[in-house]
Amino acid sequence: MSALSIGWKKRISEAHSQIEKFILCTPCIDLPLGFLGSPYRLTLKLEHLQYTGSFKPRGVFNRLSGAEIPPAGLICASGGNHGAALAYAARTLRVPCEVFVPKVTSQFKRDRLLSYGARVIEEGDVFVEALQASERRREQTGAMSIHAFDHVQTLAGQGTIAKEIEEQIGVPDAVVLAVGGGGLLGGISGWFGRDTAVVGAEPELCATFNAAMAAGRPVTVSTGGIAADALGCRELGLEPYRVVSESAATSLLVSEAAILDAQRSLWEELRMVVEPAAAVPLAAVRSGRLGLTPGAHVCLIICGANVAPSSVAG
Repeated sequence: MSALSIGWKKRISEAHSQIEKFILCTPCIDLPLGFLGSPYRLTLKLEHLQYTGSFKPRGVFNRLSGAEIPPAGLICASGGNHGAALAYAARTLRVPCEVFVPKVTSQFKRDRLLSYGARVIEEGDVFVEALQASERRREQTGAMSIHAFDHVQTLAGQGTIAKEIEEQIGVPDAVVLAVGGGGLLGGISGWFGRDTAVVGAEPELCATFNAAMAAGRPVTVSTGGIAADALGCRELGLEPYRVVSESAATSLLVSEAAILDAQRSLWEELRMVVEPAAAVPLAAVRSGRLGLTPGAHVCLIICGANVAPSSVAG
C-alpha cells in the first residue's frame, strides 16, 4: 500500500462514516468478457443511481459535515450535478440554497435543481463565469459557498466510491472514470494511490487533467462538446492535482463520436439511460489505448444519469 493511499484511506473512511446515512451504497454489476465490445472483464459501479442522479452528494454532505450553516444558507456554481446535490442537501438539512448555472446547462438539469427547491440563477457562458457571479453573491449575503470539486473534504467524500468498490469487488486492475474539475479523480486516486491503475478519461474538447499533467500544473483550457455541461471546467482543481500528481493516475482522451457511441451502447445493451459524461469511461475502454492485458478486471464508474431519456432512447 502506498504512503499516499494510507493517509487518504483514513480520511475517506472517516468521510464514509459521516455521510453514509445521507447516501446510497450504489451497486456494482459484473459483465462477461467481451461484453460492450471490451477486451476486459468489466465491472460497472452504478453511481448514476445515487440520490440526485450523480455521485456529487457524497462530496457535498462530507463538506457540510460539522459545518455551521449561516442563515443565508448555501450557494454554489454548477453545471447541474453539483448544484442538484447541494440543493438536495439543503432540502435535507432545511436551509436555503442558490445555484448559479452557465448557459450550457441543460433544461433537464435546471428542472432538477428547481425540483429540490433551489433558486436557480443563470450567469455566463461557461462554469467559471457562473462561479465568479456566485462568489459576488456570497459576499453580499454571507451564504456558505461550496465549491464543486476543489476542497479536501469534497475529494474525501467522492473517494468513498473507491472504498465501496474495494469492499464490493476487491481491487481491480484498473478504475476508469470521467474527469471534469477533478474531484472524483482526486478521491479515487487518494484511495487507491499507486495500488491500481486509475485512468482519468476526458473528452478531447474538455481536457483539464491531460493539460495539467502536460504542463506540470493546472492550466486553463477551452471547453465544449456534448459532455461540457458536466465536464466543462476550464481548469483542474489544485487539490485534485496535488493528489493525482503523487498517484499513478493517467489521462486518456476520447472523441465526441466515441462518447455518443458508448452512450448508445449502454442504452441498447443494458437499458441504462446515462448522460454523455457517464459514457466517457466506456469510450476510453473501447479506444484500445488502456494498455492492459486482455481479460484484465476493469471497473468503470458510471457517474451520472441527469439527461432527458428521450435524448438517449428516443
